[in-house]
Amino acid sequence: MERTHVRCVLFADLRGSTGLYETLGNAFATQLVSRAVSVLGKVISSRGGVLVKTLGDGLMATFTEPATALQAAVDMHAALSQIGPEEWVEAKPQRRLLKLQIGLAFGEMVEMAGDFFGDCVNIAARLLEHCGDDETLATSTLVETLAAHDRLRFRRLDLLQLRGRVEPVEVHMLERQDAPDPAATTFGNVLAAPVPSALRLSWLDAATVFTTSEMPLVLGRGEQAQCCVDDNRVSRSHARIDWHGGAFQLVDLSSNGTHVKFAADNEVVTLRRGTCTLHGSGVLGLGASPIDPSAPCVGFDVIHRVDNDIR
Repeated sequence: MERTHVRCVLFADLRGSTGLYETLGNAFATQLVSRAVSVLGKVISSRGGVLVKTLGDGLMATFTEPATALQAAVDMHAALSQIGPEEWVEAKPQRRLLKLQIGLAFGEMVEMAGDFFGDCVNIAARLLEHCGDDETLATSTLVETLAAHDRLRFRRLDLLQLRGRVEPVEVHMLERQDAPDPAATTFGNVLAAPVPSALRLSWLDAATVFTTSEMPLVLGRGEQAQCCVDDNRVSRSHARIDWHGGAFQLVDLSSNGTHVKFAADNEVVTLRRGTCTLHGSGVLGLGASPIDPSAPCVGFDVIHRVDNDIR
């Protein structure tokens, strides 16, 4: 029997689980992922949500109220970060190997045989493809239902083109509460490092300066991208640059990865749905390493002072 509901749907995914099986072996990796999914499921139940199904290294849940879904998402991030080091990898106790991505949407959905279907469900699932490490993304239809103090916890990311949908979706990102204060240090009153004020991006024969107030910005080949790179290796929304914690954060959103080569380093950092802090200057390879002469590349320079002659 089919029933129609208006609810909030939550999809969660643990990034990094695939590599665990290769590096840790099947037994330990399975135990680790199962433990993490179990912890997340308990958080959902504690917030009054319904765990619809687990998806290997992820899960799907529904909530009657968007506010409780939001709180569950916050609690899930906290719960994963608090799993003791002894439950991760003995050889690397200071490194958390699994990252959590959450997609939230609110709207009408159809319940059938204990599962849920509909455009709202599809959107929440597709949001995971645009999440960075330890991020929560939500649709505007959900954010608009929240109380004012909860709405202030989100930052609008503009319209995103989700896979399989014709119309773009307005998406908001939940601001993380654990971002360090760039002015705070463990040594008290010392001089803080200069905080960047702008980012220059160069591609083809053009160079544009984006200030911190113009973040976030999208790099890709879609019309919504502020930095549009027309190459078949580049996804429509390939990467996003955020201003977060006093720094420019690059988030890969692509199918082929984003590659970062800093000017002061010969190594190339490869991001596959991961994040990286941009500093100094360098080159971003979209879909291919910048070492490849044919790679679509965007140059970047982190600017600490914007003068009139920069633009």
